[in-house]
Amino acid sequence: MIQERIKFKNRKNYELTGIIHIPDKKPTGFILIAHCFTCSKNIKALGHISDSLVKNGIGVLRFDFTGLGESEGEFSDTNFSSNVEDLVDAALYMEDYFEAPSALIGHSLGGAAVLAAAGDIESCRAVVTIAAPSSPDHILRHISNLDEIEQAGTASVNIAGRAFNIKKQFLNDLDKQVLSDKIKQLNMPLLVLHSPYDRVVGIDNATEIFLAAKHPKSFVSLDKADHLLSDPFDSSNAGYLIASWLNKYIGIENQQQSDNFVQLNGNQVAVATEMTGYFSTINAGGHYFYADEPISIGGTDNGPSPYDLLLASLGSCINMTLKMYADRKNIPLEKVISRLSHEKIHAEDCLECEKEAGWIDRIEREIELTGDLTPEQKIRLFEISSRCPVHKTLNSEVLIESKLKE
Repeated sequence: MIQERIKFKNRKNYELTGIIHIPDKKPTGFILIAHCFTCSKNIKALGHISDSLVKNGIGVLRFDFTGLGESEGEFSDTNFSSNVEDLVDAALYMEDYFEAPSALIGHSLGGAAVLAAAGDIESCRAVVTIAAPSSPDHILRHISNLDEIEQAGTASVNIAGRAFNIKKQFLNDLDKQVLSDKIKQLNMPLLVLHSPYDRVVGIDNATEIFLAAKHPKSFVSLDKADHLLSDPFDSSNAGYLIASWLNKYIGIENQQQSDNFVQLNGNQVAVATEMTGYFSTINAGGHYFYADEPISIGGTDNGPSPYDLLLASLGSCINMTLKMYADRKNIPLEKVISRLSHEKIHAEDCLECEKEAGWIDRIEREIELTGDLTPEQKIRLFEISSRCPVHKTLNSEVLIESKLKE
């Protein structure tokens, strides 16, 4: 895993500091994380969550909001709206220097911030909240001297044992926030994680968020966890839960954005490979997938190898051929599993081969047939398996005509 400190400017020209986590393999996507109110990127729970995500192949950026941690600016000049702006600016930075975030994760008030920011981040396809309030003004319950702020315009408040200056503009900004409308208009998958034992932000907030959101939406109870997920097991487990849930929405198999792939001219398959490695994008009739080589020979193992794809082509052709034949002959075939392997062997070791010297390719097939089949039907289906078009192509003389595109 690569872990690197980064700095970027927000729209108010303050320099914000963050940490980017990049998996050893090509990431399946990048996530932007927002921390809790008055916290920083270094809160232990976010570190454990980030580690779990990275171990599952997901890149992560966590950063300090303006005036917190190592970021520039005065905390007293910030508010909920400025936090949302910082999130959007962080997403733009990721798009310019790494990859635009596919999802947002927010903890506590950071959860409310990602709900508000998601609609302004074009690349975002999913949102996760952890112990989030259903409204930003929930924070007012933890500020005891609101009257002093209203009358004097500013006051020092004690939050989690630390003193912070809060101005009246912070309160005025909270009055303008209608997060429920943002949740209703989210139009993307939402995962809500909350503990019924949370004494800072009650579980009722999770209920309100969940009910306001449209499907697809999911809820996971972080049983026995406290608000800050201070137990490493709770925060690490939350990270693994999030990674598993996100796989459906940001996994490499779902990133089928045609602008990332070579466009086709007619009946073609297009494969593109950059010279930085073997990772290749494939456009097969508008179906997008990947190929790669194992790490042992210099690849990143983020896709099947060319020979794996060849075996997959043969295996799928065999199965489809058997299904067509069974349907036509009314044979009660329920399922076919073809297992294939490839190796190169010495020609002299092959008794059935015409070639007497050098190497030849050997593909071994094992076919499993499920259904109420008679022995005769099984034998017949096995015979038919050798008649699939791809099998015939591999056994015939193949002419490959090549040209160099100008």
